Amino acid sequence: MVREQYTTTTEGTHIQRPENQCVYKIGIYGWRKRCLYLFVLLLLIILLVNFALTIWILKVMWFSPTGMGHLRVTKDGLRLEGESEFLFPLYAKEIHSRVDSSLLLQSTQNVTVNARNSEGEVTGRLKVGPKMVEVQSQQFQINSKDGKTLFTVDEKEVVVGTDKLRVTGPEGALFEHSVETPLVRADPFQDLRLESPTRSLSMDAPKGVHIKAHAGKIEALSQMDIIFQSSDGMLVLDAETVCLPKLVQGTQSAAGNSQRLYEICVCPDGKLYLSVAGAGTTCHENSHICL
Repeated sequence: MVREQYTTTTEGTHIQRPENQCVYKIGIYGWRKRCLYLFVLLLLIILLVNFALTIWILKVMWFSPTGMGHLRVTKDGLRLEGESEFLFPLYAKEIHSRVDSSLLLQSTQNVTVNARNSEGEVTGRLKVGPKMVEVQSQQFQINSKDGKTLFTVDEKEVVVGTDKLRVTGPEGALFEHSVETPLVRADPFQDLRLESPTRSLSMDAPKGVHIKAHAGKIEALSQMDIIFQSSDGMLVLDAETVCLPKLVQGTQSAAGNSQRLYEICVCPDGKLYLSVAGAGTTCHENSHICL
């Protein structure tokens, strides 16, 4: 640092100037200066490398003013072209494909779609796994393109809204509880079987039960009893021939009818048996069958 002194003199006066006592140089010199330049050069190199990496990332990731790569930002939301892989859950209000293509969701494990309320609780869930499809909701409903209900399931009942429910399995359909339907019909030229292997089979209707076989026969097989009961009406067997081949037949007397004519007798408990017809009734002669 240089010190300067100022002295006021008059004309003709000679003043001897003092000698410079100490002189200091301003700046950085020597090894400090070289280290500073080296540090500045290193910063410039790092800046250039960062700038080059930024340009490379922008080019590789296809950044543009409208989005990144196949991802485009539009006024309606995000538009993603091609196939994409999500490593974590995806939250969206609506997901749909283009008009000319289908929407495909696939995963190596399972695909799960959850619906949550404002508190974050799951109110509905659709889970597609490798072995089954699981739906968790208060009600599951399938509608047609016209809005007609085709299939509905809830905790109380299952409703099939189509005009016809067709079961094509070789073993038919198994119901553990009751089934309510206006019509049960087999395919043309196929047999219809209603079977209960270990329990009873009951058919109830408020106005009547109609069993028809237009091109075949009707068989009712049971290990125990088959009961036809009418509380207010009667049982009508309307046919050209009524055949009861296994009725118990009473013994024929020596003076019996050689024309093999029989009469049908009824026991007090409703049991039927045959008795050889005579000039009069012969049921009392074979009444021991009722015992």
